[in-house]
Amino acid sequence: MKNYRPTWAEINFEAILHNLQVAKKQAPHKTIIPVIKANGYGHGAVKIMKYLFEKGYDYFAVSTLEEAIELRKVNAEIHILMMGPILPSDLALAFKYKIEITLYDSMIIEEVLSSSYDLICHVKVDTGMHRYGLTDESSIIQMILKLQNSKHIDLKGVYTHFATADQDEKFYRIQVERFHQIIQKLRVKPKMIHMSNSSSTLKYEKDVNDTTHVRYGISLYGLSLDNKHYDLMPAMKLKTKIITLKHLKSGECVGYGQTYCAHQDETIGILPIGYADGFLRRNKNGDVEIRHKRYPLVGNICMDACFVKVDETIKVGDVVTLFGGLITTDEVAKRNQTINYEIVTSISYRVPKKYVRRSS
Repeated sequence: MKNYRPTWAEINFEAILHNLQVAKKQAPHKTIIPVIKANGYGHGAVKIMKYLFEKGYDYFAVSTLEEAIELRKVNAEIHILMMGPILPSDLALAFKYKIEITLYDSMIIEEVLSSSYDLICHVKVDTGMHRYGLTDESSIIQMILKLQNSKHIDLKGVYTHFATADQDEKFYRIQVERFHQIIQKLRVKPKMIHMSNSSSTLKYEKDVNDTTHVRYGISLYGLSLDNKHYDLMPAMKLKTKIITLKHLKSGECVGYGQTYCAHQDETIGILPIGYADGFLRRNKNGDVEIRHKRYPLVGNICMDACFVKVDETIKVGDVVTLFGGLITTDEVAKRNQTINYEIVTSISYRVPKKYVRRSS
């Protein structure tokens, strides 16, 4: 579909590949599973899958069945782990599309065991996150044994998920020990054992012995919640252009609510991007980047537009970077009182993606 508005998200494939190499250095003996749920954390799941498949990656993780089926329809060769919940009524679809499903409680395990479908499964263990997963150790071992003894179930993996790998090492260690105890009690270990997310991959996985894979999510895209960023390269830049200029006289105001009024003669650049694009109203009073300099946003952000105070050097058509350059995604997240995950996943369908091999 042709795009008629000069607003886009620039996605750098080379940054994504670089970030995978960073993970490989930290977990050299483990297989990395790129996590491309939520449309690749806003970066475009199908495009990223295609690119990484060309680079030799053939195993991907998503959250929902819809996400998994979308990938399968594009590529019949990849392995797809669906980490979110599945309804018993959808087991036929998992079988049809060869989706590896997550078993997270006794009810869904019994449904899978009593079904007629040959299914590939991973058991999720709740070691303290208290979201999805089996909790009781004896029940976990019993359920895993039942699945391993089933003639139509391929129990391919067992995994857990960390609640505090980016901030609380003590609780991380507690979760590791709980998971380790269960793995050690399995008479036959599944061929895939995985627990690390991005933070634990980069910080701890090098010293973990009983896992085979890591799930690499937010840091695949060059972002992290850790203070140390491990030479990661952010893969997304949100860009637009100055579409027109307004010359305000002292006392004249801009936008809804007239919340910003010129103190002297000023020039205001109009940007064709707003909160319907995922650039939310909380970005008011932040900065944007034009020609490698910061310029302040002024006034309320509209649904489809916002305002930036500029100087005489700025022209119609100049490229504006809202984040991903001088203004980092983390800065925007702090401005929005949230985390960088939410910033990139909030960019809406109205914003087209342009894929490049190098950032510009």
